[in-house]
Amino acid sequence: MTDKTAPSDAPVDTRDAAPGEETIARNEPAAGLRGYLLGYGLALLLTVGSFIASQTELIYQPAVISALVVLALAQIGVHLVFFLHLTTGPDNTNNILALAFGVLIVVLIVLGSVWIMRHLDQNMAPMNPQPLASLTPRAAERLRLLSALPGAVG
Repeated sequence: MTDKTAPSDAPVDTRDAAPGEETIARNEPAAGLRGYLLGYGLALLLTVGSFIASQTELIYQPAVISALVVLALAQIGVHLVFFLHLTTGPDNTNNILALAFGVLIVVLIVLGSVWIMRHLDQNMAPMNPQPLASLTPRAAERLRLLSALPGAVG
């Protein structure tokens, strides 16, 4: 919401306002309640849609992840507009820059972690199995049993 208060007799042009941006009228104590309820309804609808997309066969199974990503991005947009009141107005420039910086930092951390984990396997020294003769009998038996398990490397 903006900090501007509209006089009770002045006409308010709502056509040029962002969905989450509302003016507070002096005679209306819960002026922002409609916006919050609309945002809550949209967020609830997107959450239920995510559960339906993941738990039913309505969406082609390989496309479920893409549908969940789209629904998550829509959920983020609803929260930014209706609850954080982030709009494109001139008074929100600092908020948008702070949000962009935060997104940049998160992307750098996630992509950097994925890059490190991807290259960590390539840069590690190969592990040679120890000869069974140098192990104690109990350790040799344990290694033999572990290598017999399904999916075991060895």
